[in-house]
Amino acid sequence: MDLLSVLNELEDLIESSSKIPLTKKVLVDEDRILDLLDHIRTNMPEEIRQANWIIQEREKVLNDSQKEAVRIMEDAQRQVEKQADDSEIVRQAKKVAEEVVQKAESVAREIKGGARDYADDILASLEENLGTVLSQIQQGREELKK
Repeated sequence: MDLLSVLNELEDLIESSSKIPLTKKVLVDEDRILDLLDHIRTNMPEEIRQANWIIQEREKVLNDSQKEAVRIMEDAQRQVEKQADDSEIVRQAKKVAEEVVQKAESVAREIKGGARDYADDILASLEENLGTVLSQIQQGREELKK
């Protein structure tokens, strides 16, 4: 017999017992009440153990849930930080790449300008030498004509 059944039976016994007129008192079968109280005492420890076990399991589930929630939050935080770091790394890499490209273009312009200036100097020198040679050729022809 479980504890609730015994308590219900005790309640029924009290309600069905003879009442003393003009009072709130009832006459109950002493043996029957003592028997029910014995059943309550014998069943109560099992019921209490079950209740304690249920409370412990509930606490365990709550603790596990809280730990899992904390772990999920920490994982989410790490993921957000990683994505932030990744996007920061990408942003910095793009910035560095842009700077490298700009510097390379600047160096290429300088080299191209230097090459043009060098070629112009060579051509000017060649033009001057050719002018001198041409002048010497013309002088040589003039002397031949005399």
